[in-house]
Amino acid sequence: MQIPLLDLKAQYYSIKEEIDEAIRDVLDSGQFILGKYVQKLEEEVAGYANVKYGIGVASGTDALILTLASLGIGRGDEVITTPFTFIATAEAISRVGATPVFVDIEPKTYNIDPNGVEKVCQQRARSKKLRAILPVHLYGNPCDMDRILEIANKYSLKVIEDAAQAMGARYNDRSIGGVGDVGCFSFFPSKNLGGFGDGGMVVTEDKAIADKVRILRVHGSSAKYYHSLIGFNSRLDSLQAAILSVKLKKLDEWIARKREHARFYNEGLKDVVVTPYTEDWAYHAYHLYIIRVKHKRDDLLKFLQEKGIGSRVYYPIPLHLQECYRGLGYKQGDFPEAELASKDTLALPIYPELTEAQREYVVKVIRAFFG
Repeated sequence: MQIPLLDLKAQYYSIKEEIDEAIRDVLDSGQFILGKYVQKLEEEVAGYANVKYGIGVASGTDALILTLASLGIGRGDEVITTPFTFIATAEAISRVGATPVFVDIEPKTYNIDPNGVEKVCQQRARSKKLRAILPVHLYGNPCDMDRILEIANKYSLKVIEDAAQAMGARYNDRSIGGVGDVGCFSFFPSKNLGGFGDGGMVVTEDKAIADKVRILRVHGSSAKYYHSLIGFNSRLDSLQAAILSVKLKKLDEWIARKREHARFYNEGLKDVVVTPYTEDWAYHAYHLYIIRVKHKRDDLLKFLQEKGIGSRVYYPIPLHLQECYRGLGYKQGDFPEAELASKDTLALPIYPELTEAQREYVVKVIRAFFG
């Protein structure tokens, strides 16, 4: 049996008529950048996140960069974040000229450890360089936002949620992305809400931030050919917005299915691997289903691939050990939990259209590996 890690074709065919109609509507309109389709999606996503403002941009990475820029964060500033995530998180900090300050992760959730965040804040309290905390809701599992917000308030820092992997997740019944000062979503095709290309969105309650991001995304211009800021070219395509509006209606249903698959995996694998951990206040959106396999991770990965099961490592090298961040002076052993997770974790197939037979096969093969 062949089971891909993700099956985007199956998702498309499940809503093909609606998607095709939305695409034709955009083509017939002749309006391909921003415009009414983007405005509609902005309102829908802002409503979903339970905030006032949504600003569509060209990617999730740009959502982070424009947010940081809108807050005036730049050269000489520091932003606390996790070393165990996709590089876009730290890359955005570097792109605006600021410095990422890494904090180790919690071993159970793989999210940034609030105790480590507070320790760094205490150490740097007098430097005045710290400007923000950028937690990542990794794999769709919410961070401990009350604790993070408490620390941020104590040290007068902004909280920017990297919710690229967590649209549809909730923290104490609050939509992820709408808990901190600003939330940043990615619409990369593999995400829970994914387009047919790149796209992203900034969501916030703060009108000043929303207005500035809106100007920054179009070359620093609020009126055509009049530029108040040095900006970016980061506009969401109408085509992507129309497609995403169709998909957004299905998002909660899709996440419910993924959560059902996760429950099946949890029950079938709990005695052979470490299954995902969620706190009582967390509603996991399962962008990825991650297991932990001590010592035999790479052997299991090879075995799954031989049996036709898609699997992948997220992420094999923590950011503090990446070549591009060598200049920050971090070394092996600085963040032991992130380093262990990079050696032990593995993603299994989990998409809404996964069949009962497919998920049973995944469990059967993994159990066979462990004898």
